[in-house]
Amino acid sequence: MAAVRPRPDAFPRDRSPVIDMTPPSGAPGCAATAKLIPSCGAWWGVAPDVFGGRPPSRAIVSAEERMGRRADIVHVYHRGGDPFPTPEERRLARKRLLLINWKPSVDDTWAEIADGAIDHRIDRVADRVKRRLPGRFFLTIHHEPENDVRERAGSGMTAEDYAAMYRHVVLRLRARGVRNAVTVMTYMGAPNWAAKPWFERLYPGDDVVDWVGLDPYADRRVNDFANLVDKTREDHARWPGFYRWTQTRFPGKPIMVAEWGAFERHDDPAFKVAFFESVRRQIRGYPQIKALVYFDSPRAPRGDTRFDSTVEAGRAFTELARVPYFSSTPVPDH
Repeated sequence: MAAVRPRPDAFPRDRSPVIDMTPPSGAPGCAATAKLIPSCGAWWGVAPDVFGGRPPSRAIVSAEERMGRRADIVHVYHRGGDPFPTPEERRLARKRLLLINWKPSVDDTWAEIADGAIDHRIDRVADRVKRRLPGRFFLTIHHEPENDVRERAGSGMTAEDYAAMYRHVVLRLRARGVRNAVTVMTYMGAPNWAAKPWFERLYPGDDVVDWVGLDPYADRRVNDFANLVDKTREDHARWPGFYRWTQTRFPGKPIMVAEWGAFERHDDPAFKVAFFESVRRQIRGYPQIKALVYFDSPRAPRGDTRFDSTVEAGRAFTELARVPYFSSTPVPDH
């Protein structure tokens, strides 16, 4: 696959209906479409204090105080039969957009879900959403499926099974009357998984996917934002990088960086500062990215991703969060 250079005009005009909003903040003329695509810049979001033990309402208040602004998007996680939206999430959704990350089952295979094994659960979710979450929200279903794929006949966990599962969940929610979920298909996006022969077959279809998501982290191979969203590896030379790939594969879809984070480097304490500064410098070169949602955790699986693990890092992150590119389009009131 040939590499494609990012183009400033790569993201075409979205023609879905525009939500009528006249809020007190935001740049004049900036709005969001019915699929929550901001017309100016990109949404700014956070998954607050993940694994820290605090409930979302307390975690988000703390995160917003620490970064010096309100989040546009709050990322929350649910598995199996967890009831959602919770009362806390409903309160958060009054002034913010929810990104609900739902793994529909931890016991059933994708094939079993696609065949109706948990339809009763999907229906309960649909009924709850209709009653308790009137505004639009983002919904991602079983994010980062790549490392769960089992390409063995009959496993129920092939790439095709994932696509069928995702389609089934979305179409059943819609059939039960859920019209306010803006769907996100969220990939890991790592070169070793993207190079697999089944990678392309994960995609459920344009009719059930509104946004394409990516969950990249700044490991030792990543030095700046450009490396983060376009990771490549010499041993997978055909992979051009996720952003380049989406420009060819999904030129009409907005991209959400649904989880991103910089790990602490004890041998390079200035890394987070330099990394956050690179986001500020480089984000405008990636106009198809319409949302950044930071994964803020003291105990992420591979390290500490707190944005303010040092005073200097916190200051750089606050400066990034406050740039007009991330505050031009106001969040719709619910």
